[in-house]
Amino acid sequence: MRIRLLGFIFLLFSQSVWSAAKIEHWQTPQGSRVYYVHTEGLPMVDIQVAFDAGSARDGHQFGLAALTSALLDTGAGEWNADEIAQRFESVGAQFGASISKDMAAVTLRTLTDKPLFDKALETMQVILAKPSFNAADFQREKNRTLAGLKQQEESPSDLAGIAFYNALYGDHPYAHPTSGVIATVSGFETKDLRNFYQKYYVAANAVVVIVGDLSRKQAEKTAEDLLTGLQVGQKPELLPEVTMPSEATQKHIEFPSSQTHVLVGMPGTYRKDPDYFTLYVGNHILGGSGLVSKLFDEVREKRGLAYSASSSFSPMFRKGPFTIGLQTRNDQTQQALEVLNKTLADFIAQGPTEAELVAAKKNITGGFAMRFDTNKELASYVGMIGFYEMPLDYLDTFQQNIEQVTVASITDAFKRRIDPQLLQTITVGKSTENSEK
Repeated sequence: MRIRLLGFIFLLFSQSVWSAAKIEHWQTPQGSRVYYVHTEGLPMVDIQVAFDAGSARDGHQFGLAALTSALLDTGAGEWNADEIAQRFESVGAQFGASISKDMAAVTLRTLTDKPLFDKALETMQVILAKPSFNAADFQREKNRTLAGLKQQEESPSDLAGIAFYNALYGDHPYAHPTSGVIATVSGFETKDLRNFYQKYYVAANAVVVIVGDLSRKQAEKTAEDLLTGLQVGQKPELLPEVTMPSEATQKHIEFPSSQTHVLVGMPGTYRKDPDYFTLYVGNHILGGSGLVSKLFDEVREKRGLAYSASSSFSPMFRKGPFTIGLQTRNDQTQQALEVLNKTLADFIAQGPTEAELVAAKKNITGGFAMRFDTNKELASYVGMIGFYEMPLDYLDTFQQNIEQVTVASITDAFKRRIDPQLLQTITVGKSTENSEK
């Protein structure tokens, strides 16, 4: 009941705090970076602790980071999973753990009333400092992961995504699936998780985000208390740069489906890329704006080749993927690919019109405030800013950076960054020859 009430109060009183968000930053003696935003009017705080411990740190043990993250709250200190869940539920707090290519993160949302806050924070601290990784929980989560990986073999979209990342990244740590592969996960033992945890879940590798109704002094104590018990450790070496593909390739994976899944792309942009805002606005016009994008218009509206077609840049620490995706009827795959490639080539050569640029800017800046109308959403963005060490005024200058984008800068950036001669194409579906048999 308290969780539902907490959520209701939060929605009732939340406000667009982003516009006045002042991000304060400091570093603990153990080397942890802390990012703090004070918000008023709601007795709540959102906390995130992120580590450079995403799947890119798996080494050759694909899936190790994900399984380690999944085991954190299944047992810690003297508590089992049920006891941990009960501790959070009894104070109306919400805990979560997530994993990506770059980072592993744990999050906490709790009321700031001292007895409730103290119990929630203590529980999170024990999870971070004393995870059990006991054999029974490990085996259960491992089996669950293996079942999920097996299920992926029956999903054309999953197969396409896995093949796409392999095509783009080759031997780079970004290439393999975050959840791993059956061959590697099958061989995991609890000692592997403990070793990974001891190497990467350390204070020097931690980024703490605190957004809510806590004073600066309270935030400093919160960060200090939260990291108590963690080894100091050290930050890992930087990930290697992404090597661009040497040529365009096309791979088809046969699958008994009525639709073919199509992914086309190449390594694109990274978090601190000087071209980021230009590419972001350009992509909004090309395929990121849904029903009014060029790709949607050419593929869906004019020709009815797919229900939807879209494109995206996914910036990471190193170059994340530029992706164009669609699903089409098997016998229309080649035509859809031709339209997709021509639309992209024309956009690279000509860029957008001035009218398209004006509309895109209005759409992006007009909805900007809605991205930060809750503390949780703001905490997520502050976490991104902190983890990637981006300028603290990123949110304040976002709209200004969007407004500075021009037709010429979009055309120039796309010509430099997206090369049709290097595109990697993945199709998963039933080939026309087989479907006619």
